[in-house]
Amino acid sequence: MVASPFETEERIAFRDTLRSFVAQEITPFCDEWDEAGAVPWELHQKAGSLGVWGFGIDEKYGGLGFDDCFMRAAYSEELALCGAGGVAAAINGRMISIDPIARLANDEIRDQVLADIVAGRKGSSLGVTEPGGGSDVANLKTTARKDGNHWVLNGSKTFITGGMTSDYFVVAARTGGPGLTGISLFFVEADMDGFSRSPLPRKMGWWASDQATLFFDDMRVPATNMMGGENEGFLAIMENFNLERVGLIAGMLGMMKCCLEDSIAWAKERETFGKPLIKHQAIRHKIAEISARIDAVEAWLNMICWQVNQGTMPVAEICKAKFFTSKACEYCASEAMQILGGAGYLRGNRVERVYREVKVMAIGGGSEEIMRDLAVRQMGL
Repeated sequence: MVASPFETEERIAFRDTLRSFVAQEITPFCDEWDEAGAVPWELHQKAGSLGVWGFGIDEKYGGLGFDDCFMRAAYSEELALCGAGGVAAAINGRMISIDPIARLANDEIRDQVLADIVAGRKGSSLGVTEPGGGSDVANLKTTARKDGNHWVLNGSKTFITGGMTSDYFVVAARTGGPGLTGISLFFVEADMDGFSRSPLPRKMGWWASDQATLFFDDMRVPATNMMGGENEGFLAIMENFNLERVGLIAGMLGMMKCCLEDSIAWAKERETFGKPLIKHQAIRHKIAEISARIDAVEAWLNMICWQVNQGTMPVAEICKAKFFTSKACEYCASEAMQILGGAGYLRGNRVERVYREVKVMAIGGGSEEIMRDLAVRQMGL
């Protein structure tokens, strides 16, 4: 294999550590956790000890004190190699709420919660999506009304990953007029009066992860819990989504690699019509197509990570790569299922889990349709 020009000794060592961690601490238990519908909380703490949530976080909060997009991507990819997106979702609900807390919360809040979140001792989630709309953030309905030295929140959020187990939330609410200029962010604790939550039942995939609907019923939040400026939350939300989408692309790349590895292994083992499946041209062509899509996504992801590390956020490229990768991942999952046949259709293997969970990747973090539209707008059209 040709070495990537983007690799460094530090990145290789980080990836090796992650791969060993996933192989020992996650992969053997994926099916058990999937069927149980949860992961043990100690897994959060074990992952936290590796520093996987410390990118861009000051060392005084237990962070790494530096950021590297390649390492961020490596974490998402290696975690996905367990073939259970629900496990990844279960421990990573905090990922898209850590950065807003680190950048926008006041010192008191950061000192109180950030170290515990980064270490995996406590959970946190981002509350943006609502029952009436997902990607249309500018039209959110949850409101926050100023009342003395408090804000009073009313409304609800849904599809909140980690919502049932998180202790802290970053919640978007309307503090001003309609549209994107009237939104603010608030730091919310799960034990506040007026806060309640309920689990989302009967999901198609991500069984090991909890997703929830959150309810705010005249919930009073101290004015100091506003994160960032009043009515300035929309831009912070959009900026936060960019790195989330990079992580989703990397996670899908890992899922695609699962499909390739297991397709090849099965095709070598399985015999039909007097020869191994791998010797049939139709199967060889499927494997070639899966491999080609992996190569395309990996090359694109490397360039995106390089641009981010150079201080540029290539929003159009991230959006295009996100919808391109979700389509590629669906293709790989479908073809791998065809290659494994009935063996792939039985629960308890990576291909079955990837096939079941791939669709959420085309929806979460910005749907394929929204990504296409945003990419074109970023192109100035």
